[in-house]
Amino acid sequence: MQVTASIFKAYDIRGVVPSTIDENLAEALGKAFGTVALSQGETTVAVGRDGRLSGPALSSALMRGLVAVGIEVIDVGAVTTPMLYFAASTLCRSGIQVTGSHNPKDYNGFKMVMAGRAIYGDDIQALRQMMVAESWQLAAGSERPLGQVRQVDVTAAYQDRIVSDIKLARPMKIVMDCGNGIAGASAPAIFRALGCEVTELFSTVDGNFPNHHPDPSKPENLRDLMAALQTGDAELGLAFDGDGDRLGIVTKGGENIYPDRQMMLFARDVLSRVPGGTIVFDVKCSQRLAPEIEAAGGKALMYRTGHSLIKARMREVDSPLGGEMSGHIFFKERWFGFDDGTYAGARLLEIVSRAADASAVLNALPSSFSTPELNVACAEGEPRRLVERLVELASFDAPAVVSTIDGLRVDWPDGFGLIRSSNTTPVLVLRFEGQTAQALQRIEADMLALLRSVKPDASFAAAAH
Repeated sequence: MQVTASIFKAYDIRGVVPSTIDENLAEALGKAFGTVALSQGETTVAVGRDGRLSGPALSSALMRGLVAVGIEVIDVGAVTTPMLYFAASTLCRSGIQVTGSHNPKDYNGFKMVMAGRAIYGDDIQALRQMMVAESWQLAAGSERPLGQVRQVDVTAAYQDRIVSDIKLARPMKIVMDCGNGIAGASAPAIFRALGCEVTELFSTVDGNFPNHHPDPSKPENLRDLMAALQTGDAELGLAFDGDGDRLGIVTKGGENIYPDRQMMLFARDVLSRVPGGTIVFDVKCSQRLAPEIEAAGGKALMYRTGHSLIKARMREVDSPLGGEMSGHIFFKERWFGFDDGTYAGARLLEIVSRAADASAVLNALPSSFSTPELNVACAEGEPRRLVERLVELASFDAPAVVSTIDGLRVDWPDGFGLIRSSNTTPVLVLRFEGQTAQALQRIEADMLALLRSVKPDASFAAAAH
């Protein structure tokens, strides 16, 4: 069959419905994934979907493909990606979530777990090659009959597992913005069960996303949450992305607590019980994070961006905690090691509920002058070529330290600049940070001058905080 190669990303499959992803592709993926799963001794695969309009049809087609090769399917229905991961951690060891994550509403895709590991890179390309060649093995006869589908509701078990783990020191009042994403179907009830009074914004699941896009990493998507905090008596705001695996946090005063600052708080807490643990974080995170981890008695390890990549690195170094600037937080300590916005939010409230003023705890975390993630639109395939050229051209005098683990990151004593290729969309991802406003301005100017030497038309909307 013909497939669009560019939808097979570094750590998931993602594209536009129906031009690059349709039911035929979903069914073929089911056949390929199922064939590989069976070769690894995996006979059962859980399937879930987020709230996108194309989800039911793609999910059904995916399950048809899995059944055709002899896989027993556990259909967990419309759930967050973390709830699919939960099913693949408790009911079986493999699973596929049909999700477009934070991409525009006409996108959809697939996040995959095989035998307890998120698959990425070469494994995803191997699935593509099998789909192109149609080299799957269909079930036939008595030796390997067709699989079957059974439906399981994991909501109660998932909620019970979180509620049994998290203990708030006092009741809290929070505002929760689910952005009409799938988290709206489960998160408010979980936080109420933890003892919170919850004001809900946009918790009705609607794949048209009529209010704002469900991506808390973009400051403009937090405006409604900030307004609700200003007018009501809640003390914190939580925001979730479209498939519920990422978390945004806003204080009573309207400050956006970016995930790298959240990680400072989480690291201190986790390291109090896992002394000497290695905390993994991605290249987009603040320069302030590593010293905080080390001051708390941990080892700081910077790695490449990507939820599957961070999870794999955490396994390699037996890490109790990992996190990404985009909002993916991975707790291995007390949890399963997968990224989960609801669970991360619960862990955050457990920590800040010990203080009388939750916002004061968050505002006290070390901060810098920084930009949010900035995107430079490119042609398909262009970002990687540009980054390769930037790495060749990069020449910075000491004390600058250059890292090429994921794109180009340059650290100075007073801040850093990053230019890397997105793994999900054809954009360059930029981030700049300075310990003073002047340092931020200087670093941004230096890095942009380098970028424009290879892409003179580079443009983006900058928003410092």
